[in-house]
Amino acid sequence: MVEHMDEATTTELEERIADLERRLRRGEPRESMETAFWAVMRNVFPDETRRHMRAAGREQLLAARSYLDHWITKMGEKEAAVDAPTRETIEVE
Repeated sequence: MVEHMDEATTTELEERIADLERRLRRGEPRESMETAFWAVMRNVFPDETRRHMRAAGREQLLAARSYLDHWITKMGEKEAAVDAPTRETIEVE
């Protein structure tokens, strides 16, 4: 796709990138950047694609949750083993 861009298109894109960088340096509110991002998403990706992307994002978050829950449980088990009082049996004759 980049191979087919003419010089005018490249110049326009470079100007837009420079404008975005200026806005970020000025500390423009994040909401406007997010609004712009989602506007691009709506204009570039079809509805079905966005649905798949949302579902994939959700699955990634669920995978991260599962991973974290696993290790939180493991840490809890190790802490319980360390904190558990130990008993010793002494045989008296």
